[in-house]
Amino acid sequence: MSAPPIQWYPGHIAKAEQQLKRNLEKVDLVIEVRDARIPLATGHPHLNRWLKGKQHLLVINRRDMVTKEAWAAWEQWFKAKGQRTVWCDAKAGTGVKQVQQAAIRAGDQLNERRRNRGMRPRAVRALTLGFPNVGKSALINRLVKKKVVASARRAGVTRTLRWVRLGQDLDLLDAPGVLPPRLDDQQAALHLALCDDIGQAAYNGELVAQAFLQLLIDSSERKASGVVLSVLETRYGIPVAGQTLDPLYWLEAAAARHTSNDTARMAQRLLDDFRKSALGNIALELPELLNR
Repeated sequence: MSAPPIQWYPGHIAKAEQQLKRNLEKVDLVIEVRDARIPLATGHPHLNRWLKGKQHLLVINRRDMVTKEAWAAWEQWFKAKGQRTVWCDAKAGTGVKQVQQAAIRAGDQLNERRRNRGMRPRAVRALTLGFPNVGKSALINRLVKKKVVASARRAGVTRTLRWVRLGQDLDLLDAPGVLPPRLDDQQAALHLALCDDIGQAAYNGELVAQAFLQLLIDSSERKASGVVLSVLETRYGIPVAGQTLDPLYWLEAAAARHTSNDTARMAQRLLDDFRKSALGNIALELPELLNR
């Protein structure tokens, strides 16, 4: 089953990208935040153009929502490409200290160069960058140890850029989530929709739910994915026949049992259950799939 057509580029995202470009010259470090369930789909295609030689710290958030096998596989994959990653769970605070330490180390390098030129040291200026709803604001709140920016697990909460001071060593610029102008890769777009990293206006929930069911079937034989099809049967009471499962039939049967035949409500329930890990810790992307 192919991914349903998904396209979204609202006005506030376009405005945010313009603001972002104007502020990039003011920062020394870009802290890019991605979603552990979809570390490729949440990588912005324009990132290298924006970096322009600036230091780059890749933070993979929501490590609690994938298996340890998926985490280890991605860490090795990024390491092989020369990209150091810091994995965290910004909601719980796990790994956030490591993010702060990595950012401050980048500042130490900056200030060493400043001292060599006879300039006074200063706080490193870091931009937090990423797709909507990957946890940028939650990460900043954890770093500052209080709620200084709005944070919620839905797209489009942060609408304007805002500076936040973290002690004497680090100034953070919280930027709105930025999507590319076009979502040409529909499989990546599906992953973004499933993880609630784009607004619901961009897609048909029933079609996305069916595509999600097919994705679970295709991933069920890979242990690192965390997919256990029997969880569906246990949770919803609808038999799962493995590779012969028909997504539309399953969704209709589940709707008949739980939502008075309302397939739209059932689709939303299924997606919500995935997003809160009620179906287990599931990685929608794995490095091994890149060679298929």
